[in-house]
Amino acid sequence: MIGSHPRLKENSKFLFIPGPGDAGPSTVLPRCSLPKFLTEEFQKHIPTAIFSSNPCRVKFYTQEIVFFRHDLLYRMRRSCLINPSTEETSDPFEHLVATITHQSHLCPLPLNVQPIIWNYDHCLHLYPTPHTIVLGDKSEQKAFKYTGITCFNPGSFSNDYTFVAYRPCTQEVELSAL
Repeated sequence: MIGSHPRLKENSKFLFIPGPGDAGPSTVLPRCSLPKFLTEEFQKHIPTAIFSSNPCRVKFYTQEIVFFRHDLLYRMRRSCLINPSTEETSDPFEHLVATITHQSHLCPLPLNVQPIIWNYDHCLHLYPTPHTIVLGDKSEQKAFKYTGITCFNPGSFSNDYTFVAYRPCTQEVELSAL
């Protein structure tokens, strides 16, 4: 599909981040990029494709954007002992973003729920605080600002054909679907 649009293919960068169901050595976080033997044929056709780790920090001019693909909302709710207070908001995604922002960690789950490679735990830290956090989750798409951080979940394109158009210069998020 990308190959049929030469201008897009030549002038754009495509970032691929492994998710929970993708091939790889294990489900331990942080996840390394997809194995080269899986990506080399694709990269011949799309040379501007970048295969990164999960999570991934991208510096776009003055903006720092963190991408994290994980079914975090479901796993956090499953591990929750006390239901979150509905005083501030009843939206579970907003509670999730508040939790990871306050703890400055992308995956504040117990190690028996989500193993983490300790030598690389710093990759999951949200310090320094990024301008934008993209949480690629199976839950419905959402977008909002929390303490000055633009946060959004693009939704699941493979399940319900949702995606997000994000403009870093204005930090605008446009929720979209086909």
